[in-house]
Amino acid sequence: MSDLYTPLRPKRKKVLVDYLVQFRWIVVIFVVLPISFTVYLLLYLGDMRSEMKSFKRRQKEHDENVKKVVNRLKQRNPKKDGLVCTARKPYIAVGMRNVDYKRARHFEVDLAAFRNILEIDKERMIAKVEPLVNMGQISRATVPMNLSLAVVAELDDLTVGGLINGYGIEGSSHIYGLFADTVVALELVLADGRVVRATKDNEYSDLFYAVPWSQGTIGLLVSAEIKLIPIKEYMKLTYKPVRGNLKELAQAYADSFAPRDGDPAKIPDFVEAMIYTPTEGVMMTGKYASKEEAKQKGNVINEVGWWFKTWFYQHCQTALTRGEFVEYIPTRQYYHRHTRSMYWEGKLILPFGDQWWFRWTMGWLMPPKVSLLKATQGEGIRNYYHDMHVIQDLLVPLYKVGDSLEFVHREMEVYPIWLCPHRLYKLPVKTMIYPEPGFELHRRQGDTNNAQMFTDIGVYYAPGPVLRGEEFNGSEAVRRLEEFLIQNHGFQPQYAVSELTEKNFWRMFDGELYDNCRHKYGAVGTFMSVYYKSKKGKKTEKEVQEAEQAIAEQAYAEDN
Repeated sequence: MSDLYTPLRPKRKKVLVDYLVQFRWIVVIFVVLPISFTVYLLLYLGDMRSEMKSFKRRQKEHDENVKKVVNRLKQRNPKKDGLVCTARKPYIAVGMRNVDYKRARHFEVDLAAFRNILEIDKERMIAKVEPLVNMGQISRATVPMNLSLAVVAELDDLTVGGLINGYGIEGSSHIYGLFADTVVALELVLADGRVVRATKDNEYSDLFYAVPWSQGTIGLLVSAEIKLIPIKEYMKLTYKPVRGNLKELAQAYADSFAPRDGDPAKIPDFVEAMIYTPTEGVMMTGKYASKEEAKQKGNVINEVGWWFKTWFYQHCQTALTRGEFVEYIPTRQYYHRHTRSMYWEGKLILPFGDQWWFRWTMGWLMPPKVSLLKATQGEGIRNYYHDMHVIQDLLVPLYKVGDSLEFVHREMEVYPIWLCPHRLYKLPVKTMIYPEPGFELHRRQGDTNNAQMFTDIGVYYAPGPVLRGEEFNGSEAVRRLEEFLIQNHGFQPQYAVSELTEKNFWRMFDGELYDNCRHKYGAVGTFMSVYYKSKKGKKTEKEVQEAEQAIAEQAYAEDN
């Protein structure tokens, strides 16, 4: 492992923003947390009011709101008005990338009313929901029925629309794929005001496959039908400590959910791993368990959702000292196990947030809303986080996890690291992300004939050099990371801060289906392109117009 350890870098001179970040906890405690709690309470009361309405009433209101969206789009004058975008404030998005495209002249469409569960169909095992329904809201409705979405992203605030148009994963993704893979149908409002329902086998199947990862740049999502699965009341979770070098940790991780003999009985319902140091990690595997099993004599029940409980990642870390152990966690609490501490980001936001006295006295106020954190950070702090902080997810083939961990250590030295596997399906059409060509011929660990096993490597925290007060060039580190992903058939979710040029963006993603749908359904000139929407930095009205004009001219040339 000695080749992984880089020499110490020169010390970095502190500037004013360093102290603003260091003492930001004052604003968080006295401003962000109280307002966050109030917002959460109001949203909860709103959800309760919605649940008191019949599904028929909710559907009627939905249809009325869709008509409002259609009428709003028809009011737009393409010659005078800017490109279409939602009316949400830029800071509300859960993600690190700039959404400065809204600083340019734009035409807003308000989708704020679309936050209702429209139907829970137990016969078809389908949940029909609007795009602003979040994970906490839907698990609260379905888990008491012993039902769940097949993939429930861990953080409560993540919305259905964001997870479909962008990226969503969970510990069950090694079975079901990414969040978008569990979608059965999409209801979209297109640029010309048409309302269409896209499925994998109807006349809008191209839209069905093109919308994921498109960031809402093909049409406006107004509802989705998503697969439900039967579940049990508890998750039986096994914590297994592992020691070795990074490649050995990666192999232990693969072995925890992808048995080499292919025995399906050995595949857990849930899996994740946390790498705490270059030589230590803990593998967690879960199986659904009934209430009767969980409450048998001798079994340990851990209700991790209580505000005063040890943060989940720190609880998992105890396996390194206590050895392998098993416990039962209520299923809904398990789904949202990382919400309160925001994985381990909460430690940077509130350095003492994990201490027992804070958890008992103020833990009930956690977590702060990400939107409020972004709204109160200011330009200087935001740029500091872009340069001195890492929030990235690397999607790489399972067999390349060891190499990827070594790369992250050399370039960023961030710990803990989150590992979560997911299937990447071989689909009838080539979408923006796709398996390696010919993967099915190699029969590598975890692969099947129709899906290659990938892994999300979650890198969230301040890099080691920053914590030591050394110089660190975040932009250069991200550029090298993105080139590594391109060279290794990996992908970078678009919520993250990206340094990709337009050429490299389309080296990473496949744009053929996306571009075809943009042209076919009139999105060019109405919605901003996905690269430009994800692009780092400010966007002036002139830049937006020039970028979209270039795309429109290219489309015209191809048609002629």
